[in-house]
Order: sequence, then C-alpha cells, then structure tokens
Amino acid sequence: MATNRDDSLEERSRSLGERLKQARPDDEGTVKSDEGRRQGYSQALKISSEFISAIVVGGLLGYLLDYFLPTKPWGLVVLVFLGFCAGVLNVLRTIGKVSSPHPVDRIGMRGNKDRQ
Repeated sequence: MATNRDDSLEERSRSLGERLKQARPDDEGTVKSDEGRRQGYSQALKISSEFISAIVVGGLLGYLLDYFLPTKPWGLVVLVFLGFCAGVLNVLRTIGKVSSPHPVDRIGMRGNKDRQ
C-alpha cells in the first residue's frame, strides 16, 4: 500500500517538474524582464517627479503671491490645488488615459467656432 502511494507521489512530482520547466522562461526571458523592470522604474520616477514638481511649483507661486499681495492664505491654497490638478493631468497624459489635442485639431476647432 505504501509503495503505490510513493509511486503516485513520485509520478506527480515528475509531472509537476515537467510543467514547471514548460512554464518557466529561458535565460533570455530573464534579461528581457530585467530591462522591463528598469524601464518601469524610470517611468515611475518620471511620473512621480512630474506630479511632485507640479505641486511644489504651485505652492511656491502661491507663497510668492501671498508674500507680495494681501491674499494671505488663499493664494497658496488655490495654487497648490491647481498644481495638484496639473500634476494629475500630467500623470494621466503620461500613462495615456488623456491625450492632448493635436495643434491642427485646435486650429480646426477655432475655425468651427468662427463659422457658427
């Protein structure tokens, strides 16, 4: 009884080993995946730096606006919010969810408005 169980276990182990060999990528695949990881890291760094820089620029402009004009908290609040919105828009454009209109399309839109 124990030998049938051991044989069954060995057979399942061999079949699992064969399936794993088929499922695992070759050495070339690991090189490609490393390159893909580097591209992914660079893309993530680009997206995060664009997002953070938009917020920082909005905050600095808001602070300068409040420093020179008597709009103490509101310039900073409004421009940080606009910087956040610009950062989100940049991220969406970078990942391809929102596309910027082509300059020819913008000219065409102006021409249609003039005709109406």
